[in-house]
Amino acid sequence: MAEKIGWGIIGTGNIAHQFAKGLKAVDDAELVAVGSRSQESADEFGDEFDVPNRHATYEALAGDPDVDAVYISTPHPMHIHNAVLCIEAGKAVLVEKPFTVNAADAKRILDAGRNNGVFVMEAVWTRFLPAHMKIKELVAEGAIGEVRMVQVDFGFRTQLEPEHRLFAPELAGGALLDVGVYPINMAWMMLGEPQSIVSAGDIGQTGVDEQAAFIFTYPQGELAVLSCAIRTDTRHEATIYGTEGRIHIPRHWWKAEKFTMQRGADVQEFEFPFDGNGYEYEAREVGRCLREGVLESPIMPQEDSLNIMRAMDTIRAQWGLTYPME
Repeated sequence: MAEKIGWGIIGTGNIAHQFAKGLKAVDDAELVAVGSRSQESADEFGDEFDVPNRHATYEALAGDPDVDAVYISTPHPMHIHNAVLCIEAGKAVLVEKPFTVNAADAKRILDAGRNNGVFVMEAVWTRFLPAHMKIKELVAEGAIGEVRMVQVDFGFRTQLEPEHRLFAPELAGGALLDVGVYPINMAWMMLGEPQSIVSAGDIGQTGVDEQAAFIFTYPQGELAVLSCAIRTDTRHEATIYGTEGRIHIPRHWWKAEKFTMQRGADVQEFEFPFDGNGYEYEAREVGRCLREGVLESPIMPQEDSLNIMRAMDTIRAQWGLTYPME
């Protein structure tokens, strides 16, 4: 492999901008191509980030010989088509969360990756943050005893705009897929796959969930109490309760650079400042995997992506919520 991994980005929206900014903090990576649905958009993005190859179609980006890995940042329903396109062109893919709209599409992407011998990973950037990695390490070594409960929320209030993607059923809008996936991933990191799920969702006037809550149960009585919203501003905090202590991540836990661990009267503070904007860590993990020749990351296993999509399918089924493309 070349000295620097050549990255391409499909899509030119906000999340693509965030990834491009994060990539600047990765020494062995270079943004070499961008693909959009118009030349004007590709050129505008290319000018902003000094990208040499600007493509007016996703097919052209997938066929770009300078590209080793592709970050897919298009709207949720397009992930399946964009990912398979790039995989079949032999490109490693990092697919922005949610991995897909449903588990059936997730399985299609993972099957394509295996059939073509190509690296595939979901871009749940929170999993790769140094603070979250340290928390996972502390929990694994029993620093707070056995985990008994995980409480996580992620809700913000935005104005009702029926034409916005967050409120559009045809773009799989709503709180669950957009931000609910983050608390679910935190619970999965700490407790694994749940035994059962009980949920409630508030379906707004445009037909998508505007806020929701879920309780995950586990074989030994452990609980995950989770919530998400796009019309309600919540505390944005996460707490992991163990038999001998707890770990607390303050507001904006999903971009944590610090947390505390308490055992009795003893409180320890941990700080892990970002090198860039936080998106660099998932990009580095892709690079590490590509250089080592492995097809998936142990930090974000493909089985987790598939099973989390299945869990979100279960949650939506409890509400009777389906999307037009399904």
